[in-house]
Amino acid sequence: MGARTIPLLVVRNPRARRYLLRVRNDGTARVTIPRGGSQSEARSFIERNRAWLEKQLLQVHSRPRLAQTWQAGTEILFRGEPLRIEPYENGIRFGSETLSVAHPDADLRPAVERHLRGLAARELPGRVRELAALHQFAVLRVSVRNQRARWGSCSRHGAISLNWRLVQFPAFVRDYIILHELAHLRHLNHSDRFWQEVERLCPGYREAEKWLKTNRPLLR
Repeated sequence: MGARTIPLLVVRNPRARRYLLRVRNDGTARVTIPRGGSQSEARSFIERNRAWLEKQLLQVHSRPRLAQTWQAGTEILFRGEPLRIEPYENGIRFGSETLSVAHPDADLRPAVERHLRGLAARELPGRVRELAALHQFAVLRVSVRNQRARWGSCSRHGAISLNWRLVQFPAFVRDYIILHELAHLRHLNHSDRFWQEVERLCPGYREAEKWLKTNRPLLR
């Protein structure tokens, strides 16, 4: 990689059909090795894509970052809108949401995230079932979790898990993630047939993917 040292995460995925390379928000590179692949070929693949990798790293380092600690005045994303956390009576507010906090001058992130997770636990399962009924999917159960590396997942048995941060998304992006996972009930892979199903369910999914790519650093 020339003079730059780039942390590399190597992952094997027997369902992958080809080598895949992506740059994560923390500046590490992740290469996926398909079934039958090797680490030596993975490194050759990285070298062949070195110019693209360097360009992606520059973009990652130039993106705005979400503050690690949140104070009054910190801007966060909520339902797709950038909102400031403001003092309010005996607590704080952002947009239409208000909550009490014991120490308004301390780091507000834990309290705000607990509030957002509570909203997600109340709202997301119902939305999944609405969309599942609309498109005739059978969902076994829905859980809301704190995944660090994905927005959602779907098991072959019909269990869907969603990241609580979906409450920070615009409605059209939230629904895309849900429909993406529902599509896995018919195609438990990322084949061409899967993406055809996604496009049928969510014709505007490319705009949702674009929003995710642009705003991902502000959702961590």
